Amino acid sequence: MWKIARQIIHAGIATEAPPDTDDQLRVAAEHIGRELLDTLGQALAIRHVDAGSCNGCELEIHALANPYYNLDGLGIRFVASPRHADMLLVTGPVSRNMEVALKRTLAAMPDPKLVVAIGDCGGCGGIFGESYASCGRVANVIPVDVVVPGCPPPPLEIMRGILTAVRRGRPRR
Repeated sequence: MWKIARQIIHAGIATEAPPDTDDQLRVAAEHIGRELLDTLGQALAIRHVDAGSCNGCELEIHALANPYYNLDGLGIRFVASPRHADMLLVTGPVSRNMEVALKRTLAAMPDPKLVVAIGDCGGCGGIFGESYASCGRVANVIPVDVVVPGCPPPPLEIMRGILTAVRRGRPRR
């Protein structure tokens, strides 16, 4: 035990310093909230579907809910039912077992339907590609409006992808 205590005292606290506050992010947040209301006329409700990912993208999506990014404060929230959703956020390559479920989720959403594929797996199939167990990228199964590349993409890029889809706002029939 003394050996570990000496090592702790010698090494000190081995963590990163917290990030500096970014006033530009606060100003951007106010602008984003206004733009969402102008474009949609309401808050944005997102239904997230994991179609077979490694959960790396999910960790980054969950980071969007922390106080630093504060998606809820921008009027963006995640919902449990596709019937309440304005946008479908899909992560991972679509496994054969999730193909029908993903199509049904999109069919249950009201119009206009926005679809965002997150990560390299959702965008191009990633390391899994197309195989006996995988349909590959999300666009092979349902139409996609925006692809956010990265493995996994950082939370800020995911937020940019969501906002890009809202700005395009193409109604899907």
